[in-house]
Amino acid sequence: MASLAASRWRAVFGGTRMLMAAAKTASSSNAKTKKAATTTPSRTGIRKQKMVPISPQLGNFLGGSTESSRTDAVKKIWEYIRLHNLQNPANKRQIFCDEKLKSIFAGKDTVAFQEITRLLSFHFVKSG
Repeated sequence: MASLAASRWRAVFGGTRMLMAAAKTASSSNAKTKKAATTTPSRTGIRKQKMVPISPQLGNFLGGSTESSRTDAVKKIWEYIRLHNLQNPANKRQIFCDEKLKSIFAGKDTVAFQEITRLLSFHFVKSG
């Protein structure tokens, strides 16, 4: 009985499996050709990380560099904040500024984390 059920199962589903495998290979080859034809380099977003000139204050904070991408600058600022434990323990969205951070955050004593990108925008040279 078991062999009869197994042979029926193979008869019904065995052929289906072969058809599905053939369909998969056909569709995957079509997808590869479509993707190859439409692939273009990314021109926007975080991946680009365009290096732009920065202000001397931000350059001193980042270690004397004259160019940086916005994402690298934000990453290094957050590393500094975590390293020196400058987040308010009661309100993690608030950052206490020491003298080094005050130099890039317009002399503010405290900064909300939402303000960081706005305050950093003044340090990146606008290209026109």
